[in-house]
Amino acid sequence: MAPGQPPASPDFQALYRAHVGYVWNALRRLGVARGELEDLTQETFLRAFRNHASFDPSRPLRPWLFAIAARTAVDFRRAARHGREVLEAAPDAAHEVPGADEDLAAAQQRRLLRELIDGLDDDRRAVFVMHECLGHTAVEIAQALDIPMNTAYSRLRLARADFKALLAKRLEAVPP
Repeated sequence: MAPGQPPASPDFQALYRAHVGYVWNALRRLGVARGELEDLTQETFLRAFRNHASFDPSRPLRPWLFAIAARTAVDFRRAARHGREVLEAAPDAAHEVPGADEDLAAAQQRRLLRELIDGLDDDRRAVFVMHECLGHTAVEIAQALDIPMNTAYSRLRLARADFKALLAKRLEAVPP
């Protein structure tokens, strides 16, 4: 055990169990390949554990975890030894069995959404995913990413514009 770090407490273990799915999905939406999700989820929680003293309990926990996950994903992507992988469709929970055409259309929509989000700059992407996919407020985003409120709003506005431009470009390429 490193000096200054307490052993894994039951509280941190409960935190892990309660939020592992959230972190996993956040990393997936941030473009982490399926084969790397487990490792980067673990790395995110290791970083959270190491930095637990920096968490302000008056602020929401999930945006703090998202910020750590976003930095983990960016650090992983920037590592020279790792190439960028194309995400494959995530498996859906089977509640009802859709028809083949519905299943195909949904898979194509998910793939398109992932490709468009993958086209965003890392900083804008983090804000976009936190707001549009995970439903965090601008205040939570600014606090979690440690950026000024106006920067959070600006990045969200720019990410939405980039997303629309990427979508328009993609639609232009589709033959009629």
